[in-house]
Amino acid sequence: MLAKVNSGAVIGIDGYLVEVEVDLAQGMPAFDIVGLPDSAVKESRERVRTAIRNTGYTFPIKRITVNLAPADIRKSGPAFDLPIAVGLLIGTGVLPKVAPHEAFFTGELSLDGVVRPVSGVLPMILAARAGGLCNCFVPAANAQEAALVDGVNIYPINTIDELIDHFNGEFLSPVKIDIQAIFRENAATHLTDFSDVKGQPGVKRALEVSAAGYHNMLMVGPPGAGKTMLATRMPTIMPDLDFEESIEITKIYSIAGLLDSKCQLVTNRPFRAPHHTASFMSLTGGGRVPSPGEISLAHNGVLFLDELTEFQKKALEVLRQPLEDGTINLARAGGVCTYPSAFLLLASMNPCPCGFYGTDKCRCAQHEVDRYLNKVSGPLLDRLDIQCEVASVDYDALSGEPAETSTEIKKRVLLARKRQKERFAKEAVKVNAHMTAPLIDKYCVLGPDERKLLQQAFDRMNLSARAYHKILKISRTIADLAGEDKINVMHITEAISYRGLDRKYW
Repeated sequence: MLAKVNSGAVIGIDGYLVEVEVDLAQGMPAFDIVGLPDSAVKESRERVRTAIRNTGYTFPIKRITVNLAPADIRKSGPAFDLPIAVGLLIGTGVLPKVAPHEAFFTGELSLDGVVRPVSGVLPMILAARAGGLCNCFVPAANAQEAALVDGVNIYPINTIDELIDHFNGEFLSPVKIDIQAIFRENAATHLTDFSDVKGQPGVKRALEVSAAGYHNMLMVGPPGAGKTMLATRMPTIMPDLDFEESIEITKIYSIAGLLDSKCQLVTNRPFRAPHHTASFMSLTGGGRVPSPGEISLAHNGVLFLDELTEFQKKALEVLRQPLEDGTINLARAGGVCTYPSAFLLLASMNPCPCGFYGTDKCRCAQHEVDRYLNKVSGPLLDRLDIQCEVASVDYDALSGEPAETSTEIKKRVLLARKRQKERFAKEAVKVNAHMTAPLIDKYCVLGPDERKLLQQAFDRMNLSARAYHKILKISRTIADLAGEDKINVMHITEAISYRGLDRKYW
């Protein structure tokens, strides 16, 4: 008796269909799983055997062979428990043979027949829809996540008995969700606001430019100047997620097993702030089967690296390729995966070990300062579009009038983003920071005065080609914030001012 059941697995953030073939034959009793299963998949034998028996059904005493096709891709995780059990129940006549027709099954089994949630359900359901499978049976705890996909019926399964009863006429009701209601109910309610930060108007302006054009930013200043306070308020001025961005982030969090049990759709931009003791693998992702790291969990959001110079040099250097490409390629023993990592990098650091470089308080020797600053390499600095100095706040600023609110700043950011959306409607990019060289030539046209000013800055500051393009991108964003179509001298001047710290300190 041969039964074929549709299931799925995940490579990177993309799901793919796996056909679970279950054969029951005469011969010495055995239970073999083939098709490159890992240890967790091989352990399905005992979970499935015990779950079927404890549910009250007879486990077949036959030679059982389970094949996971395609057989040339390694399979991992417990998600094949339920489809293997379905194949065995079909083989023993408990379920009709037509049961798996146009159906998809995934789920882990406990020893008493309860169906437990698994990771990566959203990309698997997307793959099932693409494969023409319209009925999907998933663990009840994953049903809300799976129901984010339109065009398929999502049936929540709590136990094996519920699945059997469904195919015997006691039909389950498919789960339906209102996505717009989820966005409304989980709209960002920030407890912090830019009005909390007194003083620092120049840094706030730089953060506004960063948010408007999605430019990476470095803040350098003494302890207590407000660098961390400013960075944590960055999400309050960034545009809200659209549905496409939300689904892409949710796929990553689904694979990582980090979805909120109350709301299985990520509706707010991620803000990840790993500690400076984080290893390079925790940043990029790792494990025998590669899983998403911090830079992927920050996709479409903010990655904040506080105390930049305290991170391992190797951990910082691995950021260079994702900052350029917006993806991270991971090659591990369990396979090769590509995860999206188009994050906005915010970093902060002190100018010297004590933090008071250039003042009477500093007691650091010059060689100590040089060694400290050299922990951040030139190529990484070159990839930080905006470099901003954060000065200590004086008493008058602390006791002054309330500062501008996040809502007021966000309005300007949204208008700038609207201009970019219209500009790039037919292009492959969405924001100024992601413009390629041809797009820079197309949308960052300079007049004679602007070209002369930029040439002088290029020669005097010994800028790289990358820094030259960064200045043009930032100028384009500043012009968008001003509501102007053409880049003028004032825009170029402000953009150049954001590229001077590496010359001052490094």
